[in-house]
Amino acid sequence: MNPNKTRVVVVPCSGIGKPFGTVSREAAYELCEELRPESTRLVALAKLVLGDAGARELVTRHPTVTIDGCKQMCASKMVTQSGGRIAHEISVLDVFRRHKELKPEGIAELNEAGQKLARVLAEEVAASLDNPEQPGKGDSHV
Repeated sequence: MNPNKTRVVVVPCSGIGKPFGTVSREAAYELCEELRPESTRLVALAKLVLGDAGARELVTRHPTVTIDGCKQMCASKMVTQSGGRIAHEISVLDVFRRHKELKPEGIAELNEAGQKLARVLAEEVAASLDNPEQPGKGDSHV
């Protein structure tokens, strides 16, 4: 990725106790720590919910990727309510529909299929960051 590009903020679901929420968070960790550490910044959804000034500033100053674990789309809603601009919005459920063989199970620790689903999701988001002009499935450019 071009080092001169703007850093992208990543806000994952915080669906504690739900496998798809865990996939969301694991995908965000994979993206921010392994795949694109130089160009991404992880922000916990809870910080936005609590009105943390630093988290709000990050989502208002940088393009944001949201990774939602369910139809409630809490990460996307909170980023918007916090004044942020969503550059890419993805749902774990949409990715799972394309990869039904990767059924996530477990909460504190995902099964192997869930870990693979998180990796696939992280790779899709990384690809969208590399080619922002080519929207993929699950994109919502604002």
